[in-house]
Amino acid sequence: MTIIILIMLVYIFYVFIERAMKDHRIERAVGVCKKVVSTFSFSWKKKRELKKAQIDLKLPDHSLKTECPTRWGSRQAMVSRVLEQQKAIAHVLSQDKGTRHLIPSWQDIDFLEAINKTLGPLVEFTDALSGEKYVSVSFIKPTLHLFNNSILAEQDDDTDLSKCIKRRILEYLNEKYGYSPTQELLDMATVLDPRFKLRYVSEVSQETIKARLTMEMKSIMEAAVMGTPIGNTEVADDGASNQKKRKKGLSSFFKAPHSTAPGAEHARQLDQAIAFELQAYLQAGTLDTEEDPLGWWKLSQNLFPRLSILAKKYLCIPATSASSERVFSTGGNVVNCLRASLKPDHVNRLVFLAKNL
Repeated sequence: MTIIILIMLVYIFYVFIERAMKDHRIERAVGVCKKVVSTFSFSWKKKRELKKAQIDLKLPDHSLKTECPTRWGSRQAMVSRVLEQQKAIAHVLSQDKGTRHLIPSWQDIDFLEAINKTLGPLVEFTDALSGEKYVSVSFIKPTLHLFNNSILAEQDDDTDLSKCIKRRILEYLNEKYGYSPTQELLDMATVLDPRFKLRYVSEVSQETIKARLTMEMKSIMEAAVMGTPIGNTEVADDGASNQKKRKKGLSSFFKAPHSTAPGAEHARQLDQAIAFELQAYLQAGTLDTEEDPLGWWKLSQNLFPRLSILAKKYLCIPATSASSERVFSTGGNVVNCLRASLKPDHVNRLVFLAKNL
């Protein structure tokens, strides 16, 4: 169950952002944007005229970007580039009677600006959460907190469409991540990240998370005890039988009751050690957000031996489709109209070299 949740965590961002875009105003504005980009993509003359217009209007020498259906971030990139080159695009299209109708209206521009303003920050977060070389699961809880309180919070200068998009995204995300097992998993990962600890865990859940940490630390110790050699128990049994053979002295009747239960004393000491370790970890200073939490745990595993084992369990990299999408994009760049006769084995080797060199 935990593995399934981890695999779906980042994918949820993609799905719900796409759902939030289901609006006829957005679909129309994006449709106009696609037609504009397509017009320039299939006409070398339009591209040449766009370059001239960029020089005359002192705009950046950037090409227009096309949306890729399998990569939602490409939509925001396309919209952002069209807005950047808006004046140059209008200048080129206005010179041709057959393309004047493609010039985006002021309503379309307003909608595109609302889309770009809302989706721009989300693209950076989803790209960061799709990383493959650093721990990202512990970032999800802080990211949701940032979305709710800053990035997707409604501003006074937001348009109605911007507010609608933000509201939909937050509703979808909060509803999905509100699932109890998911919340529990994210809380555990966040607490075990020395960069955050209890900072983003609600006060209501803090005691519950501490109790679960304590329980799992005890389970670790019990598993370690169960792994002791059997010979030790035999020696203990021999010692116990020898004690039974001894005659009881008068002083034995006056021993304190707890002295006859060494297991209870050991359990009490274990509880104290676990409580001290957890308290020491939570009271220690937090790590800088740019630092590597796994490197910190590697250096601190002697100080927090039980918690370091839990950190290995929860601080992971959720599986996403971003890596496979990048491989397919690389494959599309390797096989093109000029290299369409490559053998599959050669394509595999070229893609491998492109991703690993």
